[in-house]
Amino acid sequence: MGLGERFRAAREERGLTLSEVGEQLRIRSVYLSAIEEENWKAIGAPVYIRGFLRTYARFLGLDPEEAVGEFNSASGVAPSSAPAIESRSSAGQRSMAPLLWIAGIVAIALIGFVIYVYVSPPRAVTTSQQSAAPAASPTAAAATSHPAPRPQPLLTRTLALNVISASWLRVTIDGKVSMEGIFPRGTSKIFHGKTAVVRAGNAAGVELTVDGKPAAKLGGVGDVAEKSFSL
Repeated sequence: MGLGERFRAAREERGLTLSEVGEQLRIRSVYLSAIEEENWKAIGAPVYIRGFLRTYARFLGLDPEEAVGEFNSASGVAPSSAPAIESRSSAGQRSMAPLLWIAGIVAIALIGFVIYVYVSPPRAVTTSQQSAAPAASPTAAAATSHPAPRPQPLLTRTLALNVISASWLRVTIDGKVSMEGIFPRGTSKIFHGKTAVVRAGNAAGVELTVDGKPAAKLGGVGDVAEKSFSL
């Protein structure tokens, strides 16, 4: 029995449809169907295929590493080979990658500076400075006094995302999908909101920064992982 047939048989033994499995795993049923039909081209790069195979195998009670090993043998792709993701202009993306990195770093630095300015307390006047000022009469003080400045509200916290290795991504901000698809290395984006959910098909290929502070890694190479953040 082939790899795809074993997946289909295990699913049917549990009395589940592809739609039901896809809803539980949060994987589109078209990808699950492609696994059962061994239609690897419908999924894309080997790194995504391995990630989906591991997730689907664990759900069905199959050995995930055995499934990935069988795929590697059948496809002739070495486990350590880099995913071959076609782009509309790969040369253009390579040349733009350094600029995207620089733009992402500058954006994060600007956000950090603005937040620092808003949240930093005002400097206190030293005793020597106060004593050096000439004494003013109550009438003059009342005439020249100004109302105390109102405290500025804190800026909305931010989630910054950088792709260091090609990955499938879906980012949901405040319940709405803001970013979904396969993104190449060098992709960066900043999100604002109250809550964020990040799901990645290649967990090790994504770096996240919350409010200017690096977040923990989502997972390893080829792992499908999801993490929620409160902003």
